[in-house]
Amino acid sequence: MFLIDSHCHLDRLDLEPYDNKLSNALSYANELGVGHMLCVSINMENFKAVIGTAKKYDFISASVGVHPNETDGHDPSVDELIALANDEDIVAIGETGLDYFRSEGDLKWQHDRFRRHITASKETKKPLIIHMRDATEDTLRILKEEKADEIGGVMHCFVEDWETAQKALDLNFIISFSGIVTFNSAKELQEVAKKVPQDKMLVETDSPYLAPVPFRGKSNQPAYVVNVAEKIASLREISIDEVAQLTTKNYFDLFGELN
Repeated sequence: MFLIDSHCHLDRLDLEPYDNKLSNALSYANELGVGHMLCVSINMENFKAVIGTAKKYDFISASVGVHPNETDGHDPSVDELIALANDEDIVAIGETGLDYFRSEGDLKWQHDRFRRHITASKETKKPLIIHMRDATEDTLRILKEEKADEIGGVMHCFVEDWETAQKALDLNFIISFSGIVTFNSAKELQEVAKKVPQDKMLVETDSPYLAPVPFRGKSNQPAYVVNVAEKIASLREISIDEVAQLTTKNYFDLFGELN
């Protein structure tokens, strides 16, 4: 079995159970069948660590971008994003998008940042990783206005209903399922996992956040993407090996084959 964790934050993992060595956490994930990971950037201050990890391990790729809730660090221009994205180990722009859950007031700055990331994506022809929380209407509207469908990307950690999923699919974005799909309360999301076309889905951990059942409430790690895949397999009544094959193909179709 070869699984891909399509969204993790390796620079933020709790490494205490692994003798404080990232290599040990990665080896454990590899042993369980997690053969590739996408380490996702959320700010410029940690970007050096993100790209450094991708440079060190040939089974790790990286993205460049600034999370919509980041307010204290450097906010890159389109040109800066393009320059950083031209590295061969950078396969995506993001994570970017809108988040109204943690941010209040006039959020024009969030919209402006989002639009800059979309522009950089179109210029570099590297897909977008979209974060969308309590901002569905505006996120989809901006993606449409900026013609993001020309490049497409992934709706990371998707938690919306089937109607929203269809709108995202229509904009050339595929759906990524995190540990949330394993929660008993996530009935609506589980319906999406049953219905989404097999060539339009990915699995992820978003580690160290959102650990799946049976690790809910604990620090997440790439190895736990196996539990997400098992849940998808159960919901779709197929084998985990088939989920692995489908999501691996979908990942490389979107982000490109390994160098």
